[in-house]
Amino acid sequence: MRKPFIAANWKMNKILKEAVEFTDDFKLYVKDVKDVDILVCVPFTLLSGMKKEIEGTNIKLGAQNLYYEDFGAYTGEISAPMIKEFAEYVLIGHSDRRAFFNETNQILNKKIKKALEHGLKVIYCIGEVIEERKQGKTKQVIETQLREGLANINDLSNIAIAYEPVWAISRGDPDIPAATPQAAQEVHSFIREMIGTLYGKETSQQLRILYGGSMKPSNVKELMAQEDIDGGLVGGASLKADSFAEIVNFRK
Repeated sequence: MRKPFIAANWKMNKILKEAVEFTDDFKLYVKDVKDVDILVCVPFTLLSGMKKEIEGTNIKLGAQNLYYEDFGAYTGEISAPMIKEFAEYVLIGHSDRRAFFNETNQILNKKIKKALEHGLKVIYCIGEVIEERKQGKTKQVIETQLREGLANINDLSNIAIAYEPVWAISRGDPDIPAATPQAAQEVHSFIREMIGTLYGKETSQQLRILYGGSMKPSNVKELMAQEDIDGGLVGGASLKADSFAEIVNFRK
C-alpha cells in the first residue's frame, strides 16, 4: 500500500508573518493525522522560519526549485546544500518553471540528479499543455518527460511524480476545471505503466504519483479514490489553512 502524500505548493505567495499565521492554525487541524504524509513547499525566503514553525510536527518542508551546481557565480540561484539546511524535499519541473523560465527536460534531469546527490527528496512534475492535449499528444509528452527527465537515474526511492495537466491548473481562474477523476486516472495509470517499462513492476508499484491540477476540498475524495492517484500537489487551495487541512483530512 502506498501512503497518501498531500503537498502544498505556495508558489510566490506569503511573507513570514502570513506563513506563521497559516502554520499556527494548520498544525492544529492536522496534528492527529498519521496516515497521510504532509508537505508544504514554500518560497526560499520562508525556509528558515518555516523550519522552526513545523519543528516537532507531522509536517514536512520543501523548496520549490534549485540550481544544478553546488556553488559559484550564479547570482540569484539557490543550491541543494543551501536547501538541505532547512528542507527535506524539493519540487523540480513545475509547469510554471517549464513555461516561464524555459526549463527543459535536460535541465530538470540535472537538477534531479543534484538534489538526489545531496539527499533531498524530489517531486518531479510532468504534464501536457492544452495544445498538446487537443492534438492527442498527452501520452507522447508524458513519456518524453519521463524518459528525458529521469535519464540515467536508477533509483526512484526518493522521487515522487506529480502529474499536472497544465490546462486544468486554474492560475486563479475559477472557470478552468480540474481534469475529471477518470481522465486523471487514465494518465496516472499510463505513468505507472511507463515506470514499469523503465524500472520494473516493483518500482512502479512503490512510486507515488500525485495529481496536480486544481485539487480542492470539493474533489479530493473522488480523485483520491482512483487506483493510481496517491496524493495531490495543491496550489491555490493550499494557501488557506482550513481548506488545505480539509484536503489532508480527506478520509474523514
